[in-house]
Amino acid sequence: MHGRNLVTISLALFFAFCCVPAHGAEKAAMDPDPEKFIAEMDPSLVLASLTVSPDSARVACVAKRENDQFVVEIDGAGGKRYGGVWRNMIVFSPDSRRVAYGAKKGAKWCVVIDGKEDKGYDAITAPVFSPDSKRVAYGAKKDAKWCVVIDGKEGKSYLEITNEPLVFSPDSRRVAYAAKAAKGQIAVIDGKQGKRYDEIRRIAFSPDSTRVAYMAKSGKKQFVVVNGKEEKPYDGVAEGGLVFSPDSKRLAYVAKTGVRYSVVLDGKEEKPYEGVGILVFSPDSAHMAYTAKSGAKQFVVMDGKEGKQYDHIAKNSLIFSPNSTRNAYAAQVGFRTRPFVVVDGKEEGGYDGIGNESIVFSPDSAHMAYTAKSGAKQFVVMDGREDSRYDQVTSPVFSPDSAHLAYGAKNGDKWSVVVDGNEGPQYDSMFREGRIVFDSPDSIHYLAQKARSIYLVRQPVK
Repeated sequence: MHGRNLVTISLALFFAFCCVPAHGAEKAAMDPDPEKFIAEMDPSLVLASLTVSPDSARVACVAKRENDQFVVEIDGAGGKRYGGVWRNMIVFSPDSRRVAYGAKKGAKWCVVIDGKEDKGYDAITAPVFSPDSKRVAYGAKKDAKWCVVIDGKEGKSYLEITNEPLVFSPDSRRVAYAAKAAKGQIAVIDGKQGKRYDEIRRIAFSPDSTRVAYMAKSGKKQFVVVNGKEEKPYDGVAEGGLVFSPDSKRLAYVAKTGVRYSVVLDGKEEKPYEGVGILVFSPDSAHMAYTAKSGAKQFVVMDGKEGKQYDHIAKNSLIFSPNSTRNAYAAQVGFRTRPFVVVDGKEEGGYDGIGNESIVFSPDSAHMAYTAKSGAKQFVVMDGREDSRYDQVTSPVFSPDSAHLAYGAKNGDKWSVVVDGNEGPQYDSMFREGRIVFDSPDSIHYLAQKARSIYLVRQPVK
C-alpha cells in the first residue's frame, strides 16, 4: 500500500526472533554447557557470507585462505579449499542438520552438499532444500543451456532458468520453477511444461501440496493460473503474491483494473480501492483480512467488512491470533500524533513508535505483546503493560506454553536476553540473524558474541 510510513522503531539488529522447535533446539536442551563455544570471528572470514541455521544453533561462513583459496567454515571447522565460494549461496536445510553451498573447482562451479561435490557446471544457482530437508534442487548451466538438477538428476534444458526461485511443495514431493523458452516463459511443474506466456511470476503451492498457482502475463494483461487453468485477466496482478488459506481450499490475490485494486478471493472480486495491503488468512481459514486505502484514509477489511478509518496503518502489522478469534495491527490518527495498537477493535497505548512487525500473540491467544518507543528508550508492552526500558529491544517471543516472554535488550554497549523481566548474562552482541529459541518452557538458547568468539548460550527460564 502506498503512503507515508508509520513512525517505527528501527529494528535492524543482529537477530530476528522466532520460536523454532528444531534439531538444534533439542541439541541445545541436552547440552549441559550453558555457554558452548561455536566459532571464532577471525579476520579471514567474509562476514557478508555469514549464515545462521534455522534453529539458531549453528553458523557457516566463507573464509579466505592463502593463494586466493576459500573454504566454508561450519561451526568453526573448515572444509575443502576452492577457487571461489559464492558468499550468498550457503544454505542450511530446514532441520539445520545439512549444509549446501556453491563452490568453484577449476573452471567449473559445483554445489557442495554435506561436504560432497555434485557435478561441475559452467554456472549454478543457489541450492534449495525441500521442507523435509531430504532433497536438494538448483539451476545449472551447461553448453549455453540451463537445466534444473534435482537430487543429482538433470532435467530438460532451457534457454534460461528465470529469477523466480525453485519451489518445493510443502510435502517435499513436487518441484516447480519457471524457465525461458523460445518466445516466452513456461512453468515446469513436476517436470511437465505448462503453456507459454510472456512472463511468469510467484509460483506457489497450496499447504496440502495439491494445488499450484502462479501469475502470468500475456500481452498487456496479467492473470493467475491455478492447476493449469487461467483465471480472469486484469490490467495487473499485485506483486504481493498469491495467498492460499491454511486449509488449502481458498486462494486470494490483488488485481488491478485501471487505477484501482480489488482482492480476488476464490475467483470473486471484492470492492475496489485505491490501494490494498498484504492479505492475511486466519489460522482456521475462516477469515481473511487486509488493509485498504480510500482517499486519505486507511482501514482493515475483514471478511468484506470495512473497519474504523485511520490516517495510516503500519505495513505488515495486521495479524490473527493462533485460535483465529483475535486480531491486532498498528495504526495512527494524524501523521504528527503517536501511533498505537488496535487489539480486537480497541485502541491501546500511544507511543513515539511501534516496532515494525513486532506484534505477536501467545500460542494460547490469551496474551499479546509488541515493542514500543518513548523518547530515546525502547521497551516491550505485554497486555497493555510496559516492561523495563532499554536503549534497544528486539521483537518479543512467547514460550510454547504461553507462560513466559523473552526478548533481547541493549543497555550501553552490552546485550542480554530478558525472560519475564529477568536479564540473562551480558554479551557484546546477540549474533546476527540468530534467534531466541524456547527448547522447553524452562529453557531457551540463542547465539551470542563475546569479543571475537561466538557462543551457543543456554539460559534457564526462572
